[in-house]
Amino acid sequence: MNSSTLCGRALFLSLGVVLGLTPSARAQWQQCTGTAALNMQSLGSRGAYAFAGGATGAYRSSDLAAGFVFSNNGNDAVGPTRGFASDKSFVYTCTSQGVFRSSNDGATWLSKSSGLSSLLSHGLIQVQTRLFLVGAAGVFRSDNQGDAWASAGLAGIDVRCITAIDSTLFVGTNSSGIYRSMDLGATWTAMNNGLTSTTFRAIEAKGSSLFAGGQIGTGVFRSTDLGASWTLLSGGLPTGSYRGFATSGSLIFAGSFTAGVFYSRNNGTTWTALNTGLTDLSIFDLSVHNNTLLAATNTQGVFRFALTNLFDLSGDGCIGAQDLSVLLSSWGPCASCAADFDGDGAVGATDMAQLLSRWGECG
Repeated sequence: MNSSTLCGRALFLSLGVVLGLTPSARAQWQQCTGTAALNMQSLGSRGAYAFAGGATGAYRSSDLAAGFVFSNNGNDAVGPTRGFASDKSFVYTCTSQGVFRSSNDGATWLSKSSGLSSLLSHGLIQVQTRLFLVGAAGVFRSDNQGDAWASAGLAGIDVRCITAIDSTLFVGTNSSGIYRSMDLGATWTAMNNGLTSTTFRAIEAKGSSLFAGGQIGTGVFRSTDLGASWTLLSGGLPTGSYRGFATSGSLIFAGSFTAGVFYSRNNGTTWTALNTGLTDLSIFDLSVHNNTLLAATNTQGVFRFALTNLFDLSGDGCIGAQDLSVLLSSWGPCASCAADFDGDGAVGATDMAQLLSRWGECG
């Protein structure tokens, strides 16, 4: 490291003291400006833009989610914006009034609901070159970027959420459990072995694993066999209704509607609360935008959290040689070590791999 780099780092640290950006200050949630006191139900990300939606419509941010501005021109102005999806050309919303599409990163929107038998929709996802929409009338598919929609099964079932592993689709429903389609919606099979919940408002794929948020009194269920069987998770995760998930590398995040945000480094075996700075623990959705975790809350808008904080062992705001040095100094059996990222009671190769996967990131 040359002297100019050292001076730059010293200047950064000095500014951090002035601005109050100490490691402890950074390592908490911060409310995104422009969203205070708002109901937010959905989040999305495309390139440099982050998106948030809720009772009053769609919002967008171009400054790493530090602040959002109302961006609802042409979008649903009657009911909530409940989901986002994107492809190489467009951003999409699903709302109480159907689907809307934007060709200019959310500056303006156009209605794209031709073929939908019900406009009330709950979730939207892109799989390969197709879009799949779920709502009160089942599942719909568009093969032409939303210009036209056709039924893709589960007609008459209130479908609340959707995810995919490769081209295999999974949906969660209101009162009918979880279904799987291995032929892009042509046929569906109920996949409820091990489930004690019939209602699911969030479902997420992380690699070959699935996470589904059940109803009040249950919690988060996990499947590692494409939905053939499910296990209710504990390991620090409280019971309750879960309505949002997000993933980033080895991390899985779960949003409870009463208890805030939790994260796991070991695929859901153990969980840690991540709530410092949150002023509303009722979470509707989670998303990762450019190394920043976003949380949409029921009454207090959107909050952001720099993921670097979860790996910054030296407290300098970046992941690099100093953090590796701390990790190596803790190598071996080490109860409650900060460098024990996977929570197995020892610092080893898996922990190093997680650190290296974040190398160079700064919060």
